[in-house]
Amino acid sequence: MASITRRNALRSAGASVVAASGIAGCLGRSGGGTLNALTVAYVPIYPNIQHYVMDREDYYTEIPADVTVERFSSGPSVVKAFASGDVDVALFGITPAMVLVDKGTQAGILAANSRNGFKIMATTEIVDLYEQDGPATFERFEQNEGRKIRFGAPPDGSVPDILLRYWIQEDLDVGEMESVITKSKVPPAKAVQTIQSGDIDATIIQEPFATVIGQDDAFGELAWSGTVLEDHPVTVLFANQRVIDAGEVAQSLVEQHVTATEFTIESPDGAAAHAASVIGAGVSEDLATAAMRSRASDFLSNPHTVTDQAATMGEFVASVGNIDEPVPTEELFAVEAYDALQS
Repeated sequence: MASITRRNALRSAGASVVAASGIAGCLGRSGGGTLNALTVAYVPIYPNIQHYVMDREDYYTEIPADVTVERFSSGPSVVKAFASGDVDVALFGITPAMVLVDKGTQAGILAANSRNGFKIMATTEIVDLYEQDGPATFERFEQNEGRKIRFGAPPDGSVPDILLRYWIQEDLDVGEMESVITKSKVPPAKAVQTIQSGDIDATIIQEPFATVIGQDDAFGELAWSGTVLEDHPVTVLFANQRVIDAGEVAQSLVEQHVTATEFTIESPDGAAAHAASVIGAGVSEDLATAAMRSRASDFLSNPHTVTDQAATMGEFVASVGNIDEPVPTEELFAVEAYDALQS
């Protein structure tokens, strides 16, 4: 298969780099190159909290390269820009990272951003039914209402879509998602309005929108993704091979990321204010601060913390056809820069 050939080639290339450098990692990705400028892309979602802190606290200025920041409206748009070489670094979901590596892009995850970041919210009617009947809720609802539960979720292949499928198909084991629910594509920012208007019955949603929905007595929480797939990654810091090879730049980028995570843990209200100021789109400082107290707000940097669950997710992503085959974690993650900082 072409992907196997590509991966063998990547291993061979990695081995050559190791021979030429004193800094080696799982794939032999090295820190021997130079880089004068890089473009950092981000999707304005709450789980990318490190970017907002790095932006507002001027941490990007500490990186020994000229950094340009670009905002994208969605993961797919970043994937296109990254694949074309217009973007060097991206803060976005782990599944787009899997897709890029699976398609042959030489890049890797430098750090984790967030994990356990979704809540499955529904009308109180469905929540009450679920408390009584558990997995049988879907069948019981269809018997009572003459239709399936209507779920709003981001596009197929996104992190929330994968977790929703995993919950239904693996955790609850009630069948293929398409046979159990009626799913419509609803962007996270539209989920609150869509569920409150009655156009959908349930959604899988990140913060701060889960907090907004949860404040409405008409809705409640069906499940938290942290119990569906414990410690699963959500968003990551993803970099192309140019950045990975520029060891000083890669390490500095990760160092500032770690500093931003520490800032978030030590000053959650300050991090929330930074997030609100950058995201905009109805995300007020008060809302961002309230969302910081949610169990779906779990921020970190250590990439090793999420590799096992990334492997589990990768197997499932491949099984539903979003990638050709699972991407081994040693090819998906580029942990050398993080590990160098710990030594």
